[in-house]
Amino acid sequence: MTARIIDGKTFAEGLRGRIAGHVQRLKIDHGLTPGLAVVIVGHDPGSEIYVNQKARQTVEVGMHSEKYELPEDTSEAEVLALVQRLNDDPAVHGILVQLPLPGQIDASKVIATISSDKDVDCFTPASVGKLQIGLPGPVSCTPLGCLMLLRDTLGDMTGLHAVVIGRSNLVGKPMAQLLLRENCTVTMAHSRTRDLPAIVRQADIVIAAVGRPQMVKGDWIKPGATVIDVGINRIPAPERGEGKTRLLGDVDFAEAAAVAGAITPVPGGVGPMTIVCLLANTITTASLINGLVPPGDLTP
Repeated sequence: MTARIIDGKTFAEGLRGRIAGHVQRLKIDHGLTPGLAVVIVGHDPGSEIYVNQKARQTVEVGMHSEKYELPEDTSEAEVLALVQRLNDDPAVHGILVQLPLPGQIDASKVIATISSDKDVDCFTPASVGKLQIGLPGPVSCTPLGCLMLLRDTLGDMTGLHAVVIGRSNLVGKPMAQLLLRENCTVTMAHSRTRDLPAIVRQADIVIAAVGRPQMVKGDWIKPGATVIDVGINRIPAPERGEGKTRLLGDVDFAEAAAVAGAITPVPGGVGPMTIVCLLANTITTASLINGLVPPGDLTP
């Protein structure tokens, strides 16, 4: 068996096109331009690249974009004041503060200051609570992207057994909640789960989000299962030149692809979905703030 490759890059391109259409309709029908503000403190090269990609894609789909690049020594009070100003700005419907933050700034305090109505990263306690009890609102970008890929691959997931490997607030926990909404039977597992391979072998759907390169082996996979690899592990690759790296997922792709029914690659699977789902979340928050129903193809 050779698994079907779940092409996240192609899906993300199509979703971006649909998002641009939704933005245009909001402008025409309601005079509303969704706005996203991104805040970065310091000069981490990886974060800067990511923030620039977010800002560029925001503009490309027709949204209003604001980017705030603050120096490394910015005080916590200054960041909190900026977040509060964005909370009060009617042109901004989504606020994202890029993590990590410098040591003098308490990230939890900054996140808690973001209005839950504009929390497109879904880190605030209010956003987490909404997901838990099924209230309308955006959900974490990476799990939302995983869900979209699963729906496209499997359609109705009612009754399927899903195993989520990883219990982070960013991916594992919200992913489990989304799968429960799809009527899956969900098992939460992690690196300390006893006999983890045996648990994973029961799964019709495997979500690998544990942060360990190639941890999930081919003999862990039930034949025909769908495997979503969330891992992005940068590994030294001296064969490519000094200082070069390559990306590996949490799944041993070659082994798993010989057994699974469908699988996401790394790169090119879940990764491209994250930024485009941030744009989707901004449309959701802009709609809800203005008393509109968010587009159904952008929400769980």
